[in-house]
Amino acid sequence: MKKNSLYKGTLQNIILKLLAKEVKMYGYQITQRTKELTQGELEMTEGALYPLLHKLEAEDMIKSEIQKINGRDRKYYLLTEKGKKQQATQEEEMKNYLFNLNTIFNI
Repeated sequence: MKKNSLYKGTLQNIILKLLAKEVKMYGYQITQRTKELTQGELEMTEGALYPLLHKLEAEDMIKSEIQKINGRDRKYYLLTEKGKKQQATQEEEMKNYLFNLNTIFNI
């Protein structure tokens, strides 16, 4: 089993948490920060990231804004109020899930 497959169901949680912590990020920055935080264990592909960002934007969890950086447009993503609430809820659920997994695997 490919190790990234274990992360697949948590990508939304990861994106929302990063945006809660960093305030606003662009797509490539999200992939690189994830890779950095996991010491290369999780490499989030553009094929996984961008459809999820579009889904979160359609659900009003995040919004985007365009900024010109060195003459080029860069699309930043930010949490909406709805996204902030969802992130807090998902983080609590994830902590409970990890606690339960830790309990099971440490028996």
